[in-house]
Amino acid sequence: MTFVLIPGAGIDPGAWCWTITELAVRGHRGVAPALPLDDPDAGPTAHAEAVIKAVRGLPGPLVVVGQSLGAFSASLVAARIEVSELVLVAPMVPAPGETAGDWWADVEHGEAIAPLIERLGPMSAWGPEELAEVFLHDVPADIASAAARFNGVPAPGMFREPWPLSAWPQVPTRVLAPRDDRLFPLAFQRRVVRRRLGLAVEEMPGGHVPMLARPAELADRLARRS
Repeated sequence: MTFVLIPGAGIDPGAWCWTITELAVRGHRGVAPALPLDDPDAGPTAHAEAVIKAVRGLPGPLVVVGQSLGAFSASLVAARIEVSELVLVAPMVPAPGETAGDWWADVEHGEAIAPLIERLGPMSAWGPEELAEVFLHDVPADIASAAARFNGVPAPGMFREPWPLSAWPQVPTRVLAPRDDRLFPLAFQRRVVRRRLGLAVEEMPGGHVPMLARPAELADRLARRS
């Protein structure tokens, strides 16, 4: 299998390197195409187009994987090229016509993490310590340090562009939901995925970035049912 890996908001695709290594150990190919992260106007469509261009000619079958905000782009890739499966990891599941900027209020995210906001303050005010507590609490220190070079600020265009599809692509879809995700708690993710996709989530241990915290287990889960 060839796994096409798309990361979340502002993250350089190089963050998938540990998962790519684990997929190779299992006899699979993982690719993390470059994204137009330096273009402030680039939205999910531009990201999807970059991925489609990069994977053209790769041997199939293809599995598209989108983590967090990457679900907006991954679903567009799956709608435009032949893929055997779409896997969403700790995702922001979009609805037709919805922007990623509107998504948070639409899914009542603030209410879902109210205790976290009360303790750490609003998301817009989170600094390095708060971000580490939310995103890196289960990531080994050496990987967190090595992965810091992949961190970036998401382009405004990613949050402004309405998701252009009228319905979810007709592609087998799975959702991996980490049980200890502090940004998207499990009960919240179950509700959103059931409401928007009519699916149950597949639970796994860990937090919001399993490609850093649990790359071996993530590789197992990606390959298990593909």
